[in-house]
Amino acid sequence: MAVKDTLLALLVVVIWGVNFVIIKLGLHGMPPFLLGGLRFLLVAIPAVFFIPAPKIPLKWLALYALTISFLQFAFLFCAINLGMPTGIASLVLQSQVFFTIILGTVFLAEKIKIIQILGTLIAAAGMVVLAEGGMTNRLSAMPPVGLLLTLTAGLCWAFGNITNKVIMTTAPKTPILSLVVWSALIPVLPFLLCSWIFEGQAVMVSSLVNIKVPTVLSLIYLAFISTIIGYGLWGTLLSRYETWRVTPFALLVPVVGLTSAALILGEQLNGSQLIGVAVIMLGLIINVFGGRLMRRKTARCPPV
Repeated sequence: MAVKDTLLALLVVVIWGVNFVIIKLGLHGMPPFLLGGLRFLLVAIPAVFFIPAPKIPLKWLALYALTISFLQFAFLFCAINLGMPTGIASLVLQSQVFFTIILGTVFLAEKIKIIQILGTLIAAAGMVVLAEGGMTNRLSAMPPVGLLLTLTAGLCWAFGNITNKVIMTTAPKTPILSLVVWSALIPVLPFLLCSWIFEGQAVMVSSLVNIKVPTVLSLIYLAFISTIIGYGLWGTLLSRYETWRVTPFALLVPVVGLTSAALILGEQLNGSQLIGVAVIMLGLIINVFGGRLMRRKTARCPPV
């Protein structure tokens, strides 16, 4: 990968890692469903007037939008709003890697390898350690429901990945930015409807009338920087290089997420949580790089 593209990949990692802190700051002045609705409204408008619509069936566009945009961020925003530490959320959300592998075997008949099973089991053990370590009264304490909601967000992201795989298989020339922008129109109504039902009309009106500068800046970051710029750069890199060259950079997102949460929000990890984080990262690394390392070892040591 060229140096310039490597720097672009690292820029996306930083953008997405800091994203979790930005969500937390945005939730200080606006409830989660309303924040989600306005985020995707800004992603879609005015971009849909300049970017052509993707030439794919509406059912796939809707399924992609409802899983990777609406459900994923509805659960994630609610988890953080309920007290899920943002740094840990950035790591737990990477459970989407393992959920995607499992769903791929179920819906796409993809073959799962032993090394992927091993990585998944190790990461699952890390999740257990992390959950046990989070039941404290420290800054790093996390409510069990927050962990459950974040895992559910990871599962929804995985369903979105499978939908994206189907879209790119049936319509391989679909521009990723076109998919992101036009799919952003769909979750706006469900978000606002959920806000109306669960957060209340009075809260919605009050949040909009009394909106603060930090909330506005959070919405701008979430819509334009994290979504349009982040996904645009990521899609460009995936179009230039093999997926195995690009996707491992995503492993650095939790590192940036944990670091930014510690520096900006003062979140701290206790000993048990540090162990859990390390075990989860080990599982992710084995899952991404394990097969490649095994193939290299086999190539270097051919059977006698």
